[in-house]
Amino acid sequence: MSYLELFTSQTNVFGSVQKTFEDGKYVVFGVPFDSTSSYRNGARFAPNAVRHASQNVETYSFRSGIDLEDVALHDAGDLNVSLEAMKTVDMTRLVVEDIVAVGKMPVAIGGEHTITLGEIKGLGVKAAKTAVVSFDAHLDFRCEFMDSTLSHTTFMQIISEQVKPAKIIEVGTRAVCKEELAAAKKAGAEFFTSQQIIKQGSLLVGEQLREALLPYDNLYLTVDMDVLDPAYAPAVQNPEPEGLSTTQLLDLACSICDKRVLGFDVVEVAPIYDQGVSAVTAAKVTMEMLCQLEASRRK
Repeated sequence: MSYLELFTSQTNVFGSVQKTFEDGKYVVFGVPFDSTSSYRNGARFAPNAVRHASQNVETYSFRSGIDLEDVALHDAGDLNVSLEAMKTVDMTRLVVEDIVAVGKMPVAIGGEHTITLGEIKGLGVKAAKTAVVSFDAHLDFRCEFMDSTLSHTTFMQIISEQVKPAKIIEVGTRAVCKEELAAAKKAGAEFFTSQQIIKQGSLLVGEQLREALLPYDNLYLTVDMDVLDPAYAPAVQNPEPEGLSTTQLLDLACSICDKRVLGFDVVEVAPIYDQGVSAVTAAKVTMEMLCQLEASRRK
């Protein structure tokens, strides 16, 4: 090892943990894109804000018994995004294809939720055999919004029609329109509302979620931070009251972080709207999911 390698490092990597790409099992990359934002923008600033916050989160996870420092993690940096949504989706797809091709897990930090379309497309033939689980206040099943057919409000409808995953399950739902409900029903999507989770508790709903996922060999997880109540994550692009607590989200998400997971993303933080609360929460969610995935692979 040279002195350069010994005494210097990239200043802003997730969790301050950095393996080489060759040695990493989990490859983090940022997608600083928010061009289709319909209410607030600013998610393009999230990848670096979440990385910065992660460096101040302690690395040991009591949930999983794993320390992030012992996870083979490589932060590849940020995608050079385009202002055009489809170009960014295509670039995201290509990057995910490269990561998956060498047997590593993609972990994306958004950016707006549209990027999930590129991530799932990047899974290739496995996508059609995969259950997609989305933690989100919204269904994102619109066919069109603000004269656009591709946006953070329509991407799940596109996934259902073009990628055709084995199943779509949405968790934390509480903000929809009639059009979306009809489209989701047509696609065979299921959802657990935030009211249901609050009343029944995350442990019981977690059991129901795991049971619903039993038939599927592969999982892809996506976390829109607006699934949380604004009290826990105020700096998101589309905040919606009556959401989940951080503990409820982690209970549910970590309960399905098993060997079937092909990848995940955490999106929609808009850090300019608070003093770092939402970014550090997103960092904590990412860290806990990584640690739980590592624990599942060591069993």
